Amino acid sequence: MRVLALALSLGVMPAFAGQPLAYSEGATKLTGYVARPAAVKGKVPGVVVVHQWMGVTAHERKVSDDLAKLGYMALAADIYGDGVHPANAAEAGKLAGAFKGDRALYRRRIAAAIDTLKAQKGVDASRIAVIGFCFGGTGALEAARGGLPVKGVVSFHGGLDVPEGYAPAAVAAKVLVCHGADDPFVPAKDVAAFQEEMRQSKADYVFVAYAGAVHSFTQKEAGNDNNKGGAYNEAAHRRSWQHMKDFFKEIF
Repeated sequence: MRVLALALSLGVMPAFAGQPLAYSEGATKLTGYVARPAAVKGKVPGVVVVHQWMGVTAHERKVSDDLAKLGYMALAADIYGDGVHPANAAEAGKLAGAFKGDRALYRRRIAAAIDTLKAQKGVDASRIAVIGFCFGGTGALEAARGGLPVKGVVSFHGGLDVPEGYAPAAVAAKVLVCHGADDPFVPAKDVAAFQEEMRQSKADYVFVAYAGAVHSFTQKEAGNDNNKGGAYNEAAHRRSWQHMKDFFKEIF
């Protein structure tokens, strides 16, 4: 208790250790990771974290823990299914591609995570957001496109494209896109098409491009060689996290 009191006196919001959380979407068993803030009175906003193409890893768990330190309840969602962990990029590409090719299924998996988070004790079900990284960034945008019950979504270096024949619909959730200005996997035509989609959807959106950043700029495990197309960028990581925090203050 003395440690907790000292932390609070210093303005630090400690977090309980996160833990696995079993839930399901239909008949599919899923295992996410939930991180809960400590010493919070009343109900707090909840944030669903959608993983990159390798599934729930240390990256998503750390993001969830960091969100808990900010005072949010965070759930790293499992999109692929319990025990499904791609062994390499080739397997990850096939898994991610299957969900990008079936946006309805992708939205259902995210909706299941939202419902699970809303059911957690201490969560304000009226204040939910979805964030995602790479493949998960696409998922965050799908939560907005699908009209899922969230206040806002944040895409970090996510794909912006939509399936052929997609017709823009009204988007109620606020949208923040944190994009690497030099990302070779998201060409300029996709950026332009996305912005036009947002205009047609009458979305309240913010698009931020970080100079010198490529794909995966928030992930240290991506290395630092931009020539590979995906690389960590400390400045883009720091700035995008701050942009997310400011965004949350607005929507919550």
